[in-house]
Amino acid sequence: MSSVARACVVGASGYAGALTARILWDHPHVSLETITARSEVGRALSDLYPRYRVPLVMEELDPERLSSLDVALVSYPHGAAAEVVAALRGQGLRVVDLSADFRIGDLDSYAAWYGAHKAPDLLGEAVFGLTELHRSEIAGADLVANPGCYSTAALLALAPLARAGLIEDAVVDAKSGVSGAGREATPLTHFVSADENVIPYGVEGHRHAPEIDQELHALGCSERVTFTPHLVPLDQGLLASCYVTTTRALEADELRALFEEAYDRERFIELADVPPGVRDVRDTNVCRIHTSIERRTGRALVFAAIDNLWKGAASQAVQNLNLMLGLDEAEGLA
Repeated sequence: MSSVARACVVGASGYAGALTARILWDHPHVSLETITARSEVGRALSDLYPRYRVPLVMEELDPERLSSLDVALVSYPHGAAAEVVAALRGQGLRVVDLSADFRIGDLDSYAAWYGAHKAPDLLGEAVFGLTELHRSEIAGADLVANPGCYSTAALLALAPLARAGLIEDAVVDAKSGVSGAGREATPLTHFVSADENVIPYGVEGHRHAPEIDQELHALGCSERVTFTPHLVPLDQGLLASCYVTTTRALEADELRALFEEAYDRERFIELADVPPGVRDVRDTNVCRIHTSIERRTGRALVFAAIDNLWKGAASQAVQNLNLMLGLDEAEGLA
């Protein structure tokens, strides 16, 4: 790979795609050559999102015209991304996909949550892009499936416990701002519904749940996690509160040491002495984690805060891209 990789963002008109473009625009080793969109074609991104100050004009997608580029970051909704990713891979581009289309490795499981897969032949080459769990695999991948925002926070909160065989049962109570639902308003995300309100949703099963189960299972945890998301009246931010019944009694110091051992060398994970708030990590690629033991029940409590548009989407995609390009993973992010 040359010192400057030529890149495109496919789906730059959405929140995550626009932020991805903004990060790449200032990246020291990536040249953002093209941005495409399904809507707003012909409009400069700086007109749609003035604060990002990316002057490129959004174009219609033509994969053949992108064949001279090195990498693509795809920010389409689930179901719409798979065929686009396949076309870009067919042109030789390495891809980070921000949709859910390649996160779930089992085809039957994918179909149960999303319907028929539109590029099943590519599932085998996709690497789940939670950098802190799959760093070496990501570095050699041609297709990386960026995790969902909820699964990013939940997995970073639970992975050390899962790896140590300490999860008997877990409940993840997660809350996210309205930007996680994308630009198109829904009855749930409309200002009148969301303002001064907290709303649980997906209570019978949210599509990030199979990602959490899949990755915890790979770490040796056979238990399925109860996961309930909530919408809160914020534009950005996500907090996952995890309540874990452990397989044996733990002291607070032992729990903290487990997380220190797992994350001591991770520059984008901070272990906090007090529970984090979403403001602590806004506009960063940081996941801030606090651990505690509830004395009355003995449960392990783990709180993880991320910015859902950054570590939950765009900046994590760039972190993965950096690894794929053989760069320091913090390039353009620190």
